[in-house]
Amino acid sequence: MSDRTFIRHVVFFSAADQNDVERIMDGLSLLGNIPHSSMFEVVRNSRVDKLSGEVDVIVYAEFVDEAALQAYKDHPIYQQAIDVVRPLRELRIAADF
Repeated sequence: MSDRTFIRHVVFFSAADQNDVERIMDGLSLLGNIPHSSMFEVVRNSRVDKLSGEVDVIVYAEFVDEAALQAYKDHPIYQQAIDVVRPLRELRIAADF
């Protein structure tokens, strides 16, 4: 077991149309303006793993606790990002640990 005292939030996205990957990244980058994360990044999948190509964009963030993660999700910018990205994405998988 880890004695880590923070929560990692990782979300994987695939674009419905590959021409929209940049727009998805731009929409997800809005989330970086939310003050509740202690670490935040949006990256394009480097596709080094040849066995899996479904994921186009990854959001990685760290939060000091569940309250900070919830405050992040409750922030108005979070909904703005959803409004931009949801119509463009095919897949969204989130994990918090």
